[in-house]
Amino acid sequence: MISPRFLLLRSAASLSTRSLYTGAVLKQGKTMDMAEGTPPLHISNVRNRLREIVGASTNWSDHQQAMAERVSLLTMLAKSQNDLPAKRMKDSYVEVYLPLGSEPKLREKYLNFHNTVRCKHIQTCSFPFLLVLISYSHTYNPALKRSPLSIVTALVDKIDMRKHIIYPDCDIKFTGHVTWVGKTSIEAKMHMSQYHDGTYAPVLDATFVMVARDPENKRAAFVNPLTPDGPEEEKIFQEGEANKSRRVDLSTASLLKVAPTDEERKIVHSLFLNTLDTKTVSFHSRVLPPNSVWMEHAKLKGLEICHPQERNIFNRIFGGFLMRKAYELGWANACSYGGCRPSLVAVDDILFQKPVEIGSLLLLSSQVCFTQGKYIQVRVHSEVFDPLTQQHNTTNVFHYTFVSDRDVPNIIPKTYGESMLYLDGKRHFNQTVGQ
Repeated sequence: MISPRFLLLRSAASLSTRSLYTGAVLKQGKTMDMAEGTPPLHISNVRNRLREIVGASTNWSDHQQAMAERVSLLTMLAKSQNDLPAKRMKDSYVEVYLPLGSEPKLREKYLNFHNTVRCKHIQTCSFPFLLVLISYSHTYNPALKRSPLSIVTALVDKIDMRKHIIYPDCDIKFTGHVTWVGKTSIEAKMHMSQYHDGTYAPVLDATFVMVARDPENKRAAFVNPLTPDGPEEEKIFQEGEANKSRRVDLSTASLLKVAPTDEERKIVHSLFLNTLDTKTVSFHSRVLPPNSVWMEHAKLKGLEICHPQERNIFNRIFGGFLMRKAYELGWANACSYGGCRPSLVAVDDILFQKPVEIGSLLLLSSQVCFTQGKYIQVRVHSEVFDPLTQQHNTTNVFHYTFVSDRDVPNIIPKTYGESMLYLDGKRHFNQTVGQ
């Protein structure tokens, strides 16, 4: 087992040449040459390291003064992307070991009541910080004491679970680096594997999109371009381009903007016909088919008061906290709907539309929107409610695919709006499961 002293964050500034294991990003056995530098960071110090890079205070009471000091960094921003030096993928590479096998106290933090690892806790607590650090490693300028950029999560493109059982007493390894860069956005991939039976086996793959903002987090800022080194990295970069095009296409074809396709219209009409009461032959008389549940009866809601304890380095509510609360509500809804404890298959297309301020009233609403066999598709809508103005503003939309150990009832929409949720859920399901 790995010694506790190797619970380390290995970044571009602290690694020598090292064998790389990143699942789908680079094949095992390839190496990345890392520059020698300061000693690696302990994972518990990652957040403090990010605060040092940004210049934010560790104390909530001092945050206003610290953020005011960042205004002076505005002059350090590049006027265009051409003013910034190109970086390589190895410049942002990180590697983290989580020695669950040798640190029982650390293990307690990650266990659930089944004595297995809470993978979602790792995803929502470790991933966001590491991906932000990956992005800062890509934009790192050794001539500056503090980064003028505010890098935040824009989108969780996809999280694919490759293994549902995570052993509580075996070491875990995280690897990741930047895979694609636009003018102001960065795509980064993170991979998680676990040491078992003499080798590291992949557990999950995650793709995040980060965006760079100015020191006050008010407008977009340029990031260093990315230059692929060799045909394999060129392939990775082209996959990033394809991901961007796919996201644009999905946004353009959103059911909130355009009508359903002809095939989708037929699906909605078929669902409608299957719920008509043959005795009355009335548009208003609906009958629930056998082994089915009306969509309006498959909801679960929650409320969170956003305290400073859950803030990020920019003194907004940490995105990982939002992801964790949304996942817990979505999982609870799927658990209630399927009558058993479901397993997560994938997280798809989490869009961070607006930041959540400290002190906000966060309303979470989960909806089972599509089912097929043992699969349950859940959509969680997150919004901030202002009690003074009575205004509701959407902050996030989450899409989860769960699988049960048995076939689940069919979800049936009743209204047109529910039918659109059904079709949207079906789209995300098909994209995730590949049917």
